Amino acid sequence: MTVVVDDPLIAGMAIRRMLPLHESSRRLRELYPECPRVYGVAVMGDLSRRRWWPLAEAVTTDRLRRMFDVAADEMDSRTAAAQQLAATLAHVVVGRVVPLVVLEGRAWDTGLENLWVHVDSEGAIDWVGVVDPTLRALPDDPFFADRPDRLGSATRDGIVALPSEAALTTWIAHRSHRALDPLFRRLLEVSGGAMAISSMWNIVGAAVVSAATQVPLLAGSSELTSMRRGQAVLDALVGFGLPVRGTSRAMAGKGLLN
Repeated sequence: MTVVVDDPLIAGMAIRRMLPLHESSRRLRELYPECPRVYGVAVMGDLSRRRWWPLAEAVTTDRLRRMFDVAADEMDSRTAAAQQLAATLAHVVVGRVVPLVVLEGRAWDTGLENLWVHVDSEGAIDWVGVVDPTLRALPDDPFFADRPDRLGSATRDGIVALPSEAALTTWIAHRSHRALDPLFRRLLEVSGGAMAISSMWNIVGAAVVSAATQVPLLAGSSELTSMRRGQAVLDALVGFGLPVRGTSRAMAGKGLLN
């Protein structure tokens, strides 16, 4: 039997105006109701800022160094700590948005300046928020069905249409690249080179593959659509010169190549 968890952070959100991102995030949370923070994001305007901080501070302050030092002490391995943090950053930026891309053809902005993270009592990241809740979507998104102006108004509607699936997946790959590049460079610095940046990008590829294969199983949605969109995100990242495809294909699933 599915157990629905009444999460205090989610229950405490003060949503003044329902936007498409609120609706999409609710549907994403329903994919895994036992752990509702695994999928979807919060809108920072709905929340208090307690235990939240801008993800950009991982680059500009000592936050990431402190997180690495704690993880390295607990795991007694600098390499394992670097791998854990790289996976966390990949999930924060890419691993959360890809489920929405493959399921609904929508995406929030994963730019570094747009993302905030929530930390638990031990300082570990356990949720993500966005400052700008505007979604990019496909032109045939149900939101635009009764609206002749499919470009929409980001200020009014909180959603705008991109011209094609290729445009959407390329945009999200570009914004994620621009966010993760400085984060990974900072992680390389604080870890003393315990993990190569190329290996961090391979973790990003695995995050895309994992999301694209798991979401159809949870949602009962089209595996073909999910694979196509996940593959398009990977292709776009490769097009930016990023080594997201590794030699191991054990996690690739049904035709989705990592």
